[in-house]
Amino acid sequence: MSSPDLSRLLAGIAEVIPEDGLQRKLALGRPLRVKLGLDPTAADVTLGWAVVLRKLRRFQDAGHTAVLIVGDFTARVGDPSGKSDARPRLAKEAVEGYADRLLGQFRKILSEENLEVRYNSEWLEGMDMEAILKLTASYTVARMLERDDFAKRYTEGRPISIMEFLYPLLQGMDSVATESDVELGGTDQKFNLLVGRELQRDYGQDPQIALTMPLLEGTDGVQKMSQSLGNYVGIADPPDDMFGKLMRIPDGLIAKYLLLCTDLDPEEVGRIRAGLADGSQHPNEQKRHLGREIVDLYHGAGTGERAEERFNVIHREQEIPDDVPQVHIPDGTVRDGRVWLPRLLAETGLASSNAEARRLISQGGVRLDGEPVGDPEAELPVAELRGKVIQVGRRRFARLA
Repeated sequence: MSSPDLSRLLAGIAEVIPEDGLQRKLALGRPLRVKLGLDPTAADVTLGWAVVLRKLRRFQDAGHTAVLIVGDFTARVGDPSGKSDARPRLAKEAVEGYADRLLGQFRKILSEENLEVRYNSEWLEGMDMEAILKLTASYTVARMLERDDFAKRYTEGRPISIMEFLYPLLQGMDSVATESDVELGGTDQKFNLLVGRELQRDYGQDPQIALTMPLLEGTDGVQKMSQSLGNYVGIADPPDDMFGKLMRIPDGLIAKYLLLCTDLDPEEVGRIRAGLADGSQHPNEQKRHLGREIVDLYHGAGTGERAEERFNVIHREQEIPDDVPQVHIPDGTVRDGRVWLPRLLAETGLASSNAEARRLISQGGVRLDGEPVGDPEAELPVAELRGKVIQVGRRRFARLA
């Protein structure tokens, strides 16, 4: 493989383990089996999921086999990665429903050529006790506690179930069952990917290369993109919704989204990043560029421009300026995950006091994304507020982050 082709495969990568492993695998001179496992635990493919799916497509385009694991069994166990508490288990019927919906969306990104779709219930559901005991003997509790989220919960006295310890081992068995050469995942999956390498070694296979991608922050600019947090952009979102959500992202994420979510050349993204840093590129202009690129990618050429035109009309009608200053929601305004709107207005300087804020809301002078707020005692989930434009009167605007 030529150096430019290798560079394209590595573009945007967070880490390759071992560092020279991909070159060594490519030197085998055969199509590699490149595995990506996704648990169907929600109804939509987000741009966050699309980051790793698009990297898998890059390997397909280079002639390698994409092994897409639909984690219909592991989804019922629950991936504890990055979780501070045990994750609720999903019923088999719910998982199957999500899987059916997601497969069509996966195919918006992946090619039908060089694609192998597998369900990990094929090899995990039928494991007997002897096979499970052999699997659990491969890893010690001490090694499991080297994992950051497990270590943190153990130190804080939070419970960790034996089932959660099983999850990395079950994901590792996916690598054994499919004889993967390379496994893709987000940086939060690094531990699980390394467990796969160890299990392949134990089962007499050449260990896979672990290749991690950066996690994509959601439209709030704070937390990882997640459907449960409401800060996501879905690849099946209608064009207008997709463009509008992308216009909410903080300016500091524009270059990252351009690199991980579009087909722009990494060198061009580098030039845009530099321009945003030195002021020669305007953030609003590049955010619109980003919106057009992503909408075109998932809805066809020209749809991004048409979505932008409709966005302009809506903003003109509601008198929302394109370039709205970003304001972080003060920690002191958040209680049990909710924000009392009058206090938010007062603490961000959009009103002089809680009393004035209530008066402004009662008089219809406060809007969220153009919609009037009618309740002067409104309490809203902080996840829903992030990324929205709050308007007080005719001239005061802020995008909440």
